[in-house]
Parts: sequence; structure tokens; C-alpha cells
Amino acid sequence: MAVNFLSLLILKTKAKLFYLLIYLKKTMRNRKYILIVGMLFLLFGGYFIADKMLFSGVKPRAVDGNGFQANFFAKESIKNSPTVILIGGGQWGDYWGQQFAQKGLVGLSLPYIGKEGLPELPEGIELTYFENVLNWLKAQTEVNPNKIVVMGASRNAELALVLASVLPKHIRGVVAYAPSAVSWSNTVLPYNSNEIKASWKYKGIDIPYLPMDKIKGNKTNKIEMEGYWLDGLAKKDLLQKAMIKVENINGPILLFSGTDDKVWPSSVMSDLIEKRLTEHDFEHAFQNIKYDNAGHLISNNPEHKERLRTGRVNIDGKEYTYEFGGTEGGDFKAKQEAKIKLMEFIDKL
Repeated sequence: MAVNFLSLLILKTKAKLFYLLIYLKKTMRNRKYILIVGMLFLLFGGYFIADKMLFSGVKPRAVDGNGFQANFFAKESIKNSPTVILIGGGQWGDYWGQQFAQKGLVGLSLPYIGKEGLPELPEGIELTYFENVLNWLKAQTEVNPNKIVVMGASRNAELALVLASVLPKHIRGVVAYAPSAVSWSNTVLPYNSNEIKASWKYKGIDIPYLPMDKIKGNKTNKIEMEGYWLDGLAKKDLLQKAMIKVENINGPILLFSGTDDKVWPSSVMSDLIEKRLTEHDFEHAFQNIKYDNAGHLISNNPEHKERLRTGRVNIDGKEYTYEFGGTEGGDFKAKQEAKIKLMEFIDKL
């Protein structure tokens, strides 16, 4: 009897210890989970708090599904504000979109090639794509529909000028860095198709262009770009037809160029634009600002110095380097001064 009672007591004690161990294990496991959750909460909470404290800019709203893709920059409180479309988008467009939004304007960083659903190459680009963008913009409460301007650099400056000349009812001004005075054929870019065709179209009709053979390589590892474009501009019989009809632009025009641009003769072409505007008694404000010791990259972030002085291009399977032109100091000075002029231009819209 005593033995049985003792055995029973031992069994009950073991059972209690077993359940106690299970409880302790569950408690430790729960504490572990609670600790992990707490650490994650602190981590993500700290990230969002730090992001809020350190980021003083305007976060973009991604626009997709309206027939185009873009980043829309505007403060929440903004209504009926001047708007700048950054032709080409990317990091360049996002930087300037941010800059304009911080000043109480609207910026739209707008790509038109190289993304899903968009053309792969900059050839035969249909301008109705941009017309659709403009119609969408005009319906946004943040946007003043009568103060929309376009801004681009290099070939995107060419496109900006073409757009403003073709769609004057929508676009009320242009800012063009390192611009072109003419519309060029697709073949000026080595990676485009070999068939000579228009770079831009409107409702299926070619925008008149200057036809060019593709640039040729050589026996060295360097390519000289500027002469290629000057040879094109020397085709006087074709030049006039391909000139952008800048006189049709319905608003002020601001041009920036570096006199030492080695990529293409942007200062020469800026002068051609000015000459055409003068001949047609252009009625809006116009500025042709040129910077000595500056090259092709004067539209980039003004806070950064351009230490990379050359680019690379593949011609017929061979890699070549080419010069951007200008000096590090000359580009930096030009970019900072140009930004001031740019903001003054926008303030006067």
C-alpha cells in the first residue's frame, strides 16, 4: 500500500514536471518571438522615422496605366502650379522634378523609350504619346494647364523643341540644354536600325529630318563626334527643310550650351535657333546663354562636379571613347549659373 502510494506520488510529480517543462518551453519560445517582433518593430519604425527626418524632399507619385509611365513630383498642398515635363525621365528627370517640386512647382519625369510597353529605340517616336501625357496633366488639380513647359538635354532637347513647335496649344515654353536646331534622322545614333527614317512622327506623318549615314569608326580607340554633326549641318540643301519650326512655339525659350561641347555643336545650333527666331519676329522672350570652358554635360546635377570627361560608344562592334568637352571647373560653374537662370525663367511663367 505504502509502495503503491509512493509510486503514484512519483508518477504525479513526474507528470507535473513534464507539463511544467512544456509550459517553460512555450513561454521561452513566445518570449523569443516577442523579442524578434519587438526588434523588427524597432528596426522598421526607426527606418521610417529616420526617413521622415532625413528626407526633406517631395516623394514622387508613380504614374502608370494612363498610356504612359512617369514620376509625378508635387507637394500635397500645391494647386494650379506651373509644370515642367522632363523629357527622357530617368535619374536626370527625377533630380529636376524634385528640384521643381521643392520650389512649389510640378515636375513630371517622363521616359519614352527603354521601358516595358515603350519603344526600345529612339526612332519613329509618335508625338501623340506626349499629347496624351499633356491631356492627362491638364486634368490634375496641381497643374496650371496654361503654364506647362518642356525641358530636355541633347537629343531630348531636340525633342522638347519639336514637341513645343508641333503642340503649341498645350506647351507654353521650352528649356533646352545643349540643343539641336534641326530634327535628325534615326541613324545619327549607332545603336539604332540601319534604315534611314524619321526620329519623330505626329499622327503617322514624319517630322522633316536631316538624313545622315551612321558615324564611321577608325583605326584608333577614339572617335571625334563634333565633326560628324558639322558635316550634317553643311548640307545646305537639306538643312532648311529639317530645321525645327521654333517660331511656332507658344511661349518663352531658354537655351543653354557650352562653347566647348565636343559631343555635338550645341552652341552653333543655338545660334541657328536664334537666327530663325529673329527672322520670324518671334514674339515671346528668348535667351541664348553660352558658357566658355563648358561642354555637353551642363544639364546634370549642379551640385556635382563632372570628373568623368569621356564617354564610350560602340561602332560596328568596336568600343571607342569620345570627349564630352569643357573642363571640370568650367562645367561646374556653368551648371550652377544655369540653374539660377533656369529658376528665374520658371518664376516668370
